[in-house]
Amino acid sequence: MTLGETQRLFARLVPRLIDKAHELGFEVSLGDAYRDPIVFGPIGVNRGYGHPRSGHKQRCAIDLNLFLDIDGDGVLDYLKTTERHRPLGEWWEQQHPDCRWGGRFNDGNHYSMEYNGVK
Repeated sequence: MTLGETQRLFARLVPRLIDKAHELGFEVSLGDAYRDPIVFGPIGVNRGYGHPRSGHKQRCAIDLNLFLDIDGDGVLDYLKTTERHRPLGEWWEQQHPDCRWGGRFNDGNHYSMEYNGVK
């Protein structure tokens, strides 16, 4: 697949990811999606935050913030740990051979499609 084809497939799959999060009982807010290489540096360069070889720079990654009412008190708790993302991350990995979950590299809220070795 070309980069453009990967980007478009990723864009088609992200709504399903969010729907699955809701199905699993999570509330969701969006984190980083695109990280402009002009600001963050091209692939292999690290300016600011994030990995130098980030899929965000290729429009092939998104960070999702998950929330859950853990105590049953009506207050949503932000789920900070990778482990809390596991059911969603493992589901995501099954959607396409190139889908990657950041829980495999200590970035639990990261969901991406690998392109040219970049996750």
